Amino acid sequence: MIILDGFGVANERNKQLNQKIETHIQKGYRRPHLSIILIGENPASLSYVKGKGKACEVAGIDHKLHHLPEDVSFDEVLSLIKSLNDDSNVDGMILQLPIPKHLDENMLIDAISKDKDADGFHVVNQGNLYQKKPTIQPATPKGIMTLLAHYNINLSGLDVVVVGRSNIVGFPVARLLMDQGATITVCHRQTKDLGAHTRQADLLVVASGKANLVTKDMIKPGAIIIDVGVNRVNGKLVGDVDFEAVKDIASYITPVPRGVGPMTINALLENTYELYLKHID
Repeated sequence: MIILDGFGVANERNKQLNQKIETHIQKGYRRPHLSIILIGENPASLSYVKGKGKACEVAGIDHKLHHLPEDVSFDEVLSLIKSLNDDSNVDGMILQLPIPKHLDENMLIDAISKDKDADGFHVVNQGNLYQKKPTIQPATPKGIMTLLAHYNINLSGLDVVVVGRSNIVGFPVARLLMDQGATITVCHRQTKDLGAHTRQADLLVVASGKANLVTKDMIKPGAIIIDVGVNRVNGKLVGDVDFEAVKDIASYITPVPRGVGPMTINALLENTYELYLKHID
């Protein structure tokens, strides 16, 4: 069994990104800039934002946190997004999810310019993804694909099961895996017998948000396991897969934490760099 070291791979890629950015600085260009909008005091979101800031420092990307109160109005958030859209020094922007219930998540995400959409959530960028056109890819799926490629895992012909169908992870990762020649099954809350599907999977991607949903008896021997879940149980972070029970059955597995999370942040920074290159042309 090989642990897919997302933390190590992401750190190395962030350092390589720093070297690329330095070549532009030496030519007299400004640094790339990422703006992060955080609403409220969600502990997980605060932690994620801190991690993104640290990674920006490693990569040499300027970043600014816009921390808004829990009770902020829709119009105030929209006004901030519009001002960042208009700021020529801002290359990438993200709205840290989840946001308070009184705000319309979809409208705010689509208010972010598609040319500053570092998370790859904008409807136009996702539409391009599904039509196999060049685009900014959603950060978590992009990070997963980068990690699999780093370990030279050939996806062509593999039976893949994706658990979860969100527009953030499940849907786009299924599209990207399909583009690599894999055969895809997407399972979700209405799936009648989840185990019957997961036991067929050569590669299993789990993004359900339910702690230890996938157990030892649900895994095919030698399967590759990508665990996207981050759940807090008794003060400890655990994934959607029962890591300890499953690790000796899998051929490759991502840990939680230090697996998919750092790769998501790296993809976010690489997206910001990609947008930056368009802006400094």
